[in-house]
Amino acid sequence: MSAPAKPKYRTTSWKEYNAALRARGSLLIWLDKDMRWHGSANGKRGRSPKYSDAAIQFC
Repeated sequence: MSAPAKPKYRTTSWKEYNAALRARGSLLIWLDKDMRWHGSANGKRGRSPKYSDAAIQFC
């Protein structure tokens, strides 16, 4: 028994095909400009800064 023939796909628009390949690996992330990224100083030496919940969830 022979295997069934594979269907042949022909690309008709190489410009659209190449654009789709480029967009396939992209990831778009929207961030709030007012979000606090850096931790606030808590006034005690040697302690870790306290980061906002949004910054922690993003990481």
